Amino acid sequence: MRHLSRSLMQLNLATHASHAGVDEAWLELTSERVTRGQYVDRLSRVFGFEGPVEGVLAYTPQLNDGLDLDIRRRARAGFIALDLIELEVTPAQLSMIPQCPDVAPFTTAAEALGWLYALERSALLHDLVRHHLLARMPELESAVSYLSAFRGAAAERWAELGEAIDAVAISPAIFDTIATAATMAFDLAERWYRPAHGGFIATRFGANARLG
Repeated sequence: MRHLSRSLMQLNLATHASHAGVDEAWLELTSERVTRGQYVDRLSRVFGFEGPVEGVLAYTPQLNDGLDLDIRRRARAGFIALDLIELEVTPAQLSMIPQCPDVAPFTTAAEALGWLYALERSALLHDLVRHHLLARMPELESAVSYLSAFRGAAAERWAELGEAIDAVAISPAIFDTIATAATMAFDLAERWYRPAHGGFIATRFGANARLG
């Protein structure tokens, strides 16, 4: 059995104030009035944020040095693309989804882990969201591969991440770097997910994506 990561618990506390905004973006999909259009819009926004972050993570060599993390196995943006296509977003429309331009290459494993933590913490809400969406709209069964990506493995992946953070956060200064990076990721994600941010599938393509 994997041990409970002390650094991960501390990171949860250190970034607590930044959790609500990103959580709310997912919890909006648990409304009794949630629509297919809202789901398409949420997936497209997440695709535009997580895709660039995953790309940068994949090219952070320091993240693989002595850490038991398979970054490519953790990537989920591809599942979003599959779900959007199932929702009748065309490949051409998919290619036009705006990508967050503010994600820069990471210079250290500590910085990369902070961003990875921010991405994976959101996945803790995915089971709740998936169950609600399917209860309201069973026809989405073939379009929830992203929300199902960690199904049955969330605890194991979370523990692996905690162990990696423990291995890297060997000093208060390094822990602070991780926490600062995570806070930056949460704050950028919250701004990117705001409904006022235009240019996404639901607003650009309307009925062509069967948003009803």
